[in-house]
Amino acid sequence: MKGLMQDHPLTLVHLFDRAERLFPAKRITTATADGRARATYGEWAERSRRLGGVLGDLGISGDGRVATFGWNTGRHLELYFAAPCSGRVLHTLNIRLFPEQLTYVANHAEDEVVFVDRSLAALMWPLLDTFETVRHVVVMDDGKGEVPEAPAGKEVHDYEALLQAASPVDWHVDDESQAASMCYTSGTTGNPKGVVYSHRSTFLHTMGVMTADAIGVSERDTILPVVPMFHANAWGLAHAAVAAGSNLVMPGPDLSPPALAGLIESERVTLAAGVPTIWMGVLPELKGRDTSCLRAIPCGGSAVPKALSEAYREQIGMPILQAWGMTETSPVATTGHIKSTVAEGRTEEELADVRASIGLPLLGVELRVVDPDTLEPVPADGATSGELQAAGPWIAREYYNDPRSPESFTSDGWLRTGDVATVDGDGYLRIVDRTKDVVKSGGEWISTVELENEIMAHPKVAEAAVIGVHHPKWQERPLACVVVKPGEELSRDEVLSFLDGRIAKWWMPDDVVFIDEVPKTSVGKFSKKTLRDRFRDHVLPTAAGG
Repeated sequence: MKGLMQDHPLTLVHLFDRAERLFPAKRITTATADGRARATYGEWAERSRRLGGVLGDLGISGDGRVATFGWNTGRHLELYFAAPCSGRVLHTLNIRLFPEQLTYVANHAEDEVVFVDRSLAALMWPLLDTFETVRHVVVMDDGKGEVPEAPAGKEVHDYEALLQAASPVDWHVDDESQAASMCYTSGTTGNPKGVVYSHRSTFLHTMGVMTADAIGVSERDTILPVVPMFHANAWGLAHAAVAAGSNLVMPGPDLSPPALAGLIESERVTLAAGVPTIWMGVLPELKGRDTSCLRAIPCGGSAVPKALSEAYREQIGMPILQAWGMTETSPVATTGHIKSTVAEGRTEEELADVRASIGLPLLGVELRVVDPDTLEPVPADGATSGELQAAGPWIAREYYNDPRSPESFTSDGWLRTGDVATVDGDGYLRIVDRTKDVVKSGGEWISTVELENEIMAHPKVAEAAVIGVHHPKWQERPLACVVVKPGEELSRDEVLSFLDGRIAKWWMPDDVVFIDEVPKTSVGKFSKKTLRDRFRDHVLPTAAGG
């Protein structure tokens, strides 16, 4: 028996049309080098339609890849919708990838045009000769930097001049399975892998993010996406804001703690999202500021230290909302809201432990923790670990044009996330480690994530990363790499004494080294590969593990 409802494709055109029609007076604010640029959704919509005309005037193929190389700005939001709503595919280039990786992804995606912020032109120009399919480069003038001469075979245009000369276009996307955008993984091992998001998957992910027990994006919000638009669709917040009619505050290139704290206070931000390293820096800058409008601080990308979340709760009355996801999950797959049945009768310390988990799957997402070889579920006891696997309407099923796809997916179609996790009886998931980062000592696993969280609870520690180093008897033992807060002094023995009684004896790091900063990946995660390379030959003292 067939359903009686009329079929209606789920496309980004609906989200755009809704914002244009219902919320033309809502605001998009962009922090610039000399102040703040402000536009209404009505103005944004008219410019986005003209941008669709620009893509036609430039001769970009009907399904051509439109690359961006830019900060979080109102112009970037125009591209977010003009490309897919005109039938083309938005491809956000990660500005922090290595040059050879940028060349690889631009050529692998077959980008035809790249839109670049003027302040980033110096990074882009040396690579243009290596971009085989790019014919046009459009410069968006954000007030800083010089634009060099164009290499042969590339046409350089001014964004505003093109918009002024173009005519607005109507949108027509009839197939919800059509590609809307694509993003490449950060490529920590091998070349980055491409993930393609359809109109349907993006539409459904947007609805998932908007649900009350996810992030609950609403028309009443003013959203500050610190998480970059060039990676994993800014966690879906750019789409959700447009769908809901929320005010948007785009931080531009200045992501310094004082700048972000100033935006939160002056623009009356209600929801601000970014990775843990961002919020570590912002917290002291919020002291004494009016943060009364803030209702949620979604945080992901890497595990949120319990000490950081609790520091926010103590200072501004609001813990961090932990979320989890990947490029392959569009990306939001879980959020850390506490169920009423779990909260009942628990102390604040017990609730802090729950908040340290990655929470529960969003409506529409299926997650399982299994033995990676047999795919048998592990016990839901909060202790037994296994591989976290994902499936759902906005979870990738394969990588774009990549022969490595089969190794990342199970025979029954689930994504192998590469995360080691546990699940408890209430359904709360906890990331124990990345499979490539876990320390394997004497046949047993030691969670570097949990060790890092305990070390970062020390009042003198700014950051900490734990890696495994070679041990002649136990195969690997943990090495703690610690960044001390400015003005503080800390010794190896102080760190180990602090951990005594907080962790299992055999988890105790065999050594502590002090570093100036923890190296980061292109998306702000701890780069443990860099640390493993740096300390590959580190000689351990007499091991705590025996």
